[in-house]
Amino acid sequence: MLSSSSLDNSAETTAGGFALWTLNGKYGAMRNNDPRYTAAWKPFFTRINQIASKYQLGQGGTILLQQIENEFCCQRQHDGSLNTPLVDYMVALQNNTRENNVIVPLLTNAPNQNSKSWSTDYLPGPGQQDLYGVDSYPACWSCNLEECGLKEVTFNVVNYHDHFNQVSPTQPSFIPEFQGGSYNPWGGPQGGCPANLGPEFVNVFYRHLAAERITMASLYNLTPMAATNLVGTSYDYSAPIQESRQISDKYYETKILGLFFRAAQDLAMTDRIGYSTSYTNVSTVAATELRNPDTQAAFYVTRHDVSASQDVTDFKVNVATSAGNLTIPQFAPSVRLSGRQSKIVVTDFNFGDHTLLYSTAEILSHSIIDSKSIIALWLPAGESGEFRIKGGSAKHEVISGTGGGFHLVGGDLVVSYTQTKTQGVLQFDNFRVLLLPRTLAYRFWAPSLSTDPIVSPDQVIFASGPYLVRSLTLDGMYAVVTGDLDDTTGLEVFPPSKVTHIQWNGKTVATERTSYGSLKAKLAKPGVDAAAVQQSLSLSNWKYSDALPEKSASYDDSNWLVADHTTTSNPTKPQTLPVLYSDDYGFHTGVQIFRGRFNGSASGAAINIQGGTAFGWSAWLNGDFLGGFPGNIKDSSNSQTLSFANSTLSTTGENVLTIVMDHSGHDQRADALLPRGILGASLVSSDNATFSKWTLAGNAGGESNIDPVRGAIAEGGLYAERLGWHLPDFDDTKWASRDPSEGVDGATVGFFRTISDINLPKGYDAAFELILTAPAGSLLRAQLYVNGYQYGKFVPQVGNQIAFPIPPGILNVRGSNVVGLSLWSQTADGAKVSLEWNVLGVYESAWDPGFDAKALQPGWGEERLQFA
Repeated sequence: MLSSSSLDNSAETTAGGFALWTLNGKYGAMRNNDPRYTAAWKPFFTRINQIASKYQLGQGGTILLQQIENEFCCQRQHDGSLNTPLVDYMVALQNNTRENNVIVPLLTNAPNQNSKSWSTDYLPGPGQQDLYGVDSYPACWSCNLEECGLKEVTFNVVNYHDHFNQVSPTQPSFIPEFQGGSYNPWGGPQGGCPANLGPEFVNVFYRHLAAERITMASLYNLTPMAATNLVGTSYDYSAPIQESRQISDKYYETKILGLFFRAAQDLAMTDRIGYSTSYTNVSTVAATELRNPDTQAAFYVTRHDVSASQDVTDFKVNVATSAGNLTIPQFAPSVRLSGRQSKIVVTDFNFGDHTLLYSTAEILSHSIIDSKSIIALWLPAGESGEFRIKGGSAKHEVISGTGGGFHLVGGDLVVSYTQTKTQGVLQFDNFRVLLLPRTLAYRFWAPSLSTDPIVSPDQVIFASGPYLVRSLTLDGMYAVVTGDLDDTTGLEVFPPSKVTHIQWNGKTVATERTSYGSLKAKLAKPGVDAAAVQQSLSLSNWKYSDALPEKSASYDDSNWLVADHTTTSNPTKPQTLPVLYSDDYGFHTGVQIFRGRFNGSASGAAINIQGGTAFGWSAWLNGDFLGGFPGNIKDSSNSQTLSFANSTLSTTGENVLTIVMDHSGHDQRADALLPRGILGASLVSSDNATFSKWTLAGNAGGESNIDPVRGAIAEGGLYAERLGWHLPDFDDTKWASRDPSEGVDGATVGFFRTISDINLPKGYDAAFELILTAPAGSLLRAQLYVNGYQYGKFVPQVGNQIAFPIPPGILNVRGSNVVGLSLWSQTADGAKVSLEWNVLGVYESAWDPGFDAKALQPGWGEERLQFA
């Protein structure tokens, strides 16, 4: 595995992952040799390296590489001289890593091909890394294509080979982050943008990595990440594994290519011979030739020369084999590319003791059972394939399904066929060939009997049919298979001959042996379906309390921090004093509440607030709503002059202006220091009245992290959050009964709570999500909490996400769940929302999602009362 100790992780969390307490400016610009920043990062970095050293390769662990910085440029200035502040920083990171006994190679991934920094091969110098890598998101890292300067997904592949030849020719070509999906920003489509990055993207772009002779690549991401209050979505990322934990065609397309890479052992060492349309007999299709210099096995990665082409094109391939130069196929109809598609044609492909001189069908996997090989090939149904067995085979028999034509050529045997919708099985002298359509290849699995990451084919057992196969072991006469089912399916296993029975998820199932030696069983449809589980769920008996007592002038905020700083280390200086930057007072996430006092007459207040993209704010004077900013996808700050004309001012006593700001997270990299909070606040007053005092509330405990299980960014500063109303065990029995669909009256914040029981039967897994909706035109901000975790942010005037998947561990699938909802109306008209369960799928499963998650869900305690 690759371990990262990087202090910056860019897009995935607020401030790109910088420690939030460093955002007040006291530690300089960060990511340089400033001694203040060095003193800040060393304790953390030291501890991370000490931990990593125990689990690295050579010490009984699995850490192969250590990443010490992330997407970090630039080692040199434009004139070629060293960029000393950055170089010193990198050297310090390296030294700390080595001083703490990390011995594996170190790397820093480049953000793009322009930086060309830190390589031992290209302008080497201090700070150079053991391994150079560059990140790549060819279809845009964001569902908002404008962030990448695009109007549509171009589907254009990237030239990596020349870049690595220039920058790191003596090193493995490494892409630490290759596009597995795209993040969904505020304003992005509900559910992300999977259409931009579906199976056809995987098919073309992942094969293109092989064509460009990429030695190593890490998909970013294979699985999604859930967000709290930091981005507009729950970050499904359109990844192969969905946020709901479900898998679909994109995952299966990724899997079948992974199986090929494992089976194609000669691909591990190849030279890139060239790329040209001359490899084919049509001008619109090209191929890249990769050749193993030792075995002469070759791989021709074919695609449309214009990778975005959606044409259907038939072609033949000109290949060089150990039997000479050939144009293939020789007997079957031409190879076909159906639009955005790529195929890998192999020559001199070795499997066990056998060789395919060529195959125009794609290799899926290889297994050796009872000392005999089984090789699986696949094609889309209806397309034709051809393979040539070097040395021929006296026996060539179709023993199941549809075969094809057999042709003797120069002592070899050529098999040509058209792939049907069913599996074909061909028997040769000492091996079998499985012919699979794409639909069956998707649900074809090749689990290993070994835990060794270098999988030998004699440790591979084929199994096909289920939605997911998690494991396969052999126990005497039993093939013990675990996995997940989504429907009635057949299960076919290709075990050794001594195995006569199948166990599926702990139960022996009726098994029959086929004429070609496999075992088959029929697995019944799961006994529980999504509709039944959906019907059993309820969100009712809601309790309600007002959750903005701070808007009243009489509210006691004597326990709050007094915002009285007259200077700040932040490079952005305030427009007025005192400093009202929340980070300067130790509050870095979520909602923050400011209360300003003044005496005397005033007709309004000029307020300038910065909260980040999609932020919003509202203001009240002595409990009367003044207005605010509902938020949008463009403005990270907002300036207004609020009128007091419709408010009641005290002429003899103190007036209190309450401002509630929804903090949407810090920007990344250098912009992480852009302040959050009030940039300027002054009264519009004929007698020069000024604010006499400001107080500030944020998340309970500020930087003290009072909930280390859920983490420091799990909460903001709403009254309900500070007092722990969202936590299990909070007593709401004295609250009124009220449903979120009844909403809140006027401009205010309310909090709703209920208990929702789920009783998913044992032996099943399910994907649950909560759906939040509101009437058209609503201006509101709602936050969803499940068992104390903030698990969704709903701002309909800014973002489109309404669905929030909740995984086991956060959710008790066999037990009670505390569901909380904060509802902030940003207009005097009030606001209402609807909240309902949605069951995305139910699966019979070997994995138990009903584990005891109590340790992950600490409850309410009286210490919360101090944060009122």
